Amino acid sequence: MRIGILGTGSMATALGGAWVRAGHHVVVGGRNAAAAARAAARIGAAGHGGLTEAAACGEAVLMAVPADSAPRLARELAPVLAGRTVLDCTVPMAAGPDGPSPTTAGGTDSVAARISAAAPDAGVAKVFGICHESIWTLPRPVFEGAPLAVPFCAGTPAAADLTAELITSMGCSPLSCGGLSRAALLESAAVLAAGVWWSGGEARHVFPSPALAPGAVDDEP
Repeated sequence: MRIGILGTGSMATALGGAWVRAGHHVVVGGRNAAAAARAAARIGAAGHGGLTEAAACGEAVLMAVPADSAPRLARELAPVLAGRTVLDCTVPMAAGPDGPSPTTAGGTDSVAARISAAAPDAGVAKVFGICHESIWTLPRPVFEGAPLAVPFCAGTPAAADLTAELITSMGCSPLSCGGLSRAALLESAAVLAAGVWWSGGEARHVFPSPALAPGAVDDEP
């Protein structure tokens, strides 16, 4: 798959590196040419350039920029993004007195929905934001014997199919969570998990399988 990456930060290089290892053709784009060149060299990408060049290089485009900048960038690149799948890994989050909180309005509002509105001819998927970027540096993300499940919400069937294919190529299991109207749930889950980690807790301990409980209905044939 040909993938353009918009951004040169830690999430961009972690996911970009995972895709290079999976055999994909990756091009890194940034507003700063030197930063894009360094990021591309660090992960062994096929190329680098400006944001427009990266967006135009393939069928998938990763939006790995600050959450509040993503819709503006999508509007700026809307003609180039048309017909492509935009992968939104942003987490709209700000510190607060009780811990991190989402910066979106709630309900069905999400950065992913705003990107879709800004670039209406692109397919948008909310994906990859739940995990810390360090997870994507692992050669094969497997935990407790099971491949990492990657939840996503997609606005079109084509975006859902491409996202699932990409996740599978990384050695992970795609987990569809519905349409783009549910992307706000993934963003809120990412914010909640970040708050738990920052407080010293373990988010994974919150979701044991119901099937593990004695007498669980999941155990019945």
